[in-house]
Amino acid sequence: MTHDHDLVLRPTPAQTEAALNPPPGRNGGDLVVETLAGLGATTVFGLPGQHALGMFDALRRSGLRYVGLRVENNAGFAADAYGRITGEAAPLLLSTGPGALTSLAALQEAAMASAPVLAVSSQIPTAGLGGGRHGYLHELPDQAASFRGVVKSVHTARTQSQIPSAIAEAWRSALTAPHGPVWVEIPQDVLLAPTALPVVTGVDATPEELAPRVELTALAAHLLSNAARPAVIAGGGVVRSDASGKLRQLAERLQAPVVTTFGGKGAFPWTHPLSLQSWLEDRHTTEFLEDADVLLVVGSGLGELSSNYHTFKPRGRVIQIEADLGKLESNHPALGIHADARLALQALLETVTPREYPTAADRVRDLLAKVRDRIASQELALEQQVLASVRKALPAGSPSFWDMTILAYWAWSAFDPKGPNQMHSAQGAGGLGYGFPAALGAAVADPTRPVLAVSGDGGALYSIAELATARQHDLNVTWLIVDDGGYGILREYMTDAFGSATGTELARPDFVALAESFGVPGVRTSPETLESDLAKALAAPGPSVVVLPAVLRMFAPTHLPSTP
Repeated sequence: MTHDHDLVLRPTPAQTEAALNPPPGRNGGDLVVETLAGLGATTVFGLPGQHALGMFDALRRSGLRYVGLRVENNAGFAADAYGRITGEAAPLLLSTGPGALTSLAALQEAAMASAPVLAVSSQIPTAGLGGGRHGYLHELPDQAASFRGVVKSVHTARTQSQIPSAIAEAWRSALTAPHGPVWVEIPQDVLLAPTALPVVTGVDATPEELAPRVELTALAAHLLSNAARPAVIAGGGVVRSDASGKLRQLAERLQAPVVTTFGGKGAFPWTHPLSLQSWLEDRHTTEFLEDADVLLVVGSGLGELSSNYHTFKPRGRVIQIEADLGKLESNHPALGIHADARLALQALLETVTPREYPTAADRVRDLLAKVRDRIASQELALEQQVLASVRKALPAGSPSFWDMTILAYWAWSAFDPKGPNQMHSAQGAGGLGYGFPAALGAAVADPTRPVLAVSGDGGALYSIAELATARQHDLNVTWLIVDDGGYGILREYMTDAFGSATGTELARPDFVALAESFGVPGVRTSPETLESDLAKALAAPGPSVVVLPAVLRMFAPTHLPSTP
C-alpha cells in the first residue's frame, strides 16, 4: 500500500547531471536570487551595502530586474506598493545594521496594511553572531530582534544549504492570509563564499488557504438572512483577497448597505445604491452602523480610524470575518470567523437566503445627504474643489498613493477610487514619506498606466531623493505636492489643542526647480488650473511633478464632544 507521503519525485537524468555539475563562479548570493526566481519573482527592490554585496553581485547573473532606490525606507515603501498591486511577494534586498534598521518604518506600514514584502538582509560574518561584541562593522547583538515585533515571521540561514528553504518558507509566510512582510537574514561570509551546491530549481512555497469553519458561516448566514437592518463594513481584507465581486453579490442578496474603511477603499462600488461610501469619521455614519441589528465586518479590525476613534458602540449582533487573528474580536465582541475574506464570503453566498429590505437604498440616500449637509456647513469649498480636480484628472484604472497629508485625509472619506486596489495610503502605520516611493513601486509593477502620488511639502522632503530613481528608471509617476509651508495637519491639531503651533513651520525648496534639476518636468499650479495641469502631467510619459501652493483645512471631527 502506497501513501501520499511515501511518494518522492525522482530527478531526471538531465537534472542529475545539472546537480552534479553546477556552473562555476557562483556564490551564496546566487542561491538567494535563484530561489527568488524559482518562486516566481521577476523584480527586486533594495539598496546595496558592504555585507550584502554577494547578493548584488549575483543579480547580474540572474534574470531578475533590480530597482534600486536611494533610501532603504523608500525601497521598502516601493516593495510594499508592488506587493499591493501585484498580490505577489515583493523581494527587498538590504544590508546589515543601519541599512536594515532604516527599513523598519516601511515594514511596519506593510505589516499594518498586510502588504507582502520579502526582506532579505545580510548579517555580520558568522563568527560574530551570538550576542558578543566582536566589533564588526554594522554589528548588532541581535539584529533580528529589531524586526520580530514588526514582521510576520523571521528566518535565518546560517549555511548555504539553508538559504533556499529559509527564503521559500518566508515567501509562503508572506503570501498566507493575512499577507505581510517577512524577514530573512544571511551572514556576509555565507553570501560571499563560492558554492558547489546545485542551481536552485523546483521551489514550491504554495501559501496555505485560510478557510472558515462551516458551523460559523452557517450561523452567520442564518443571522444575516433574518436581520431586519443588516449592514456591512468592508475593510482592506476584501481588496487583498480579491473578493469585491463576492461582497457586492452578498450585499445585493441581503440588501445590506456597505461602508468601506479607508484601507478598504474600492471594495464596494462608490455610486452603488447600497454604498455608504467611506464616511467613517462622521457621526451620522457611526449612528447608522450602530443601529444595524446584524453588522457584518469583513477584513477589518475596527481599529481607531474605522471606529470613528473608538466612539463606535454597536447595539446589534456583530459578525467579524478576519484573517489576522490578532484583530479578531480585539475591539468588539463578535461571532469571530478566522478566515480569508474571499473564502468566507463565498461560504455565505452559498448559504444565505435572499431577503427584501425595500427601504435600504432610501436610508443610504438619507445618510449621505446628512453627510453632505454637514460638510457644506463648514465653508470648505476649496478643499472639495481640489479633491474633485484630482479625481477628474486621474484616469479611471490608474492607482493613486497618498502620503499623510490633509488632502489624503479628505480622500480617505471623500475620494472615489473607481475600483478595488486603486487607492492606497500610509494610514496603516501612519508614517510620513510613503506616497512617492510607493507610487514608484506601483509604476514598476504596471508600466502601462500612469500612477499618481500625493504628498504635502513636509512629507515630500522625506522622499525627495527618489526623483533620481524616477528619472533613472523613467517611471510613469506624477507627484502632486501640496505646499502649505509646513506640517499642515499638525499645525491644525496643535492650534486647536493649545492655541498655537510649535515645530510645524518648514523652510522648503523650490520644488519645481528641484524637480527640474533631476531632469523631471515640474509645474506650479493653482486650484483653478490644477485639473488641466495634473491631467497633462499624467498623460505625458515618464515622471513629473505638480506643485500646488495651498493651505487646506480638515472638516470638523465628530468624535469630540464639542463638535457636531
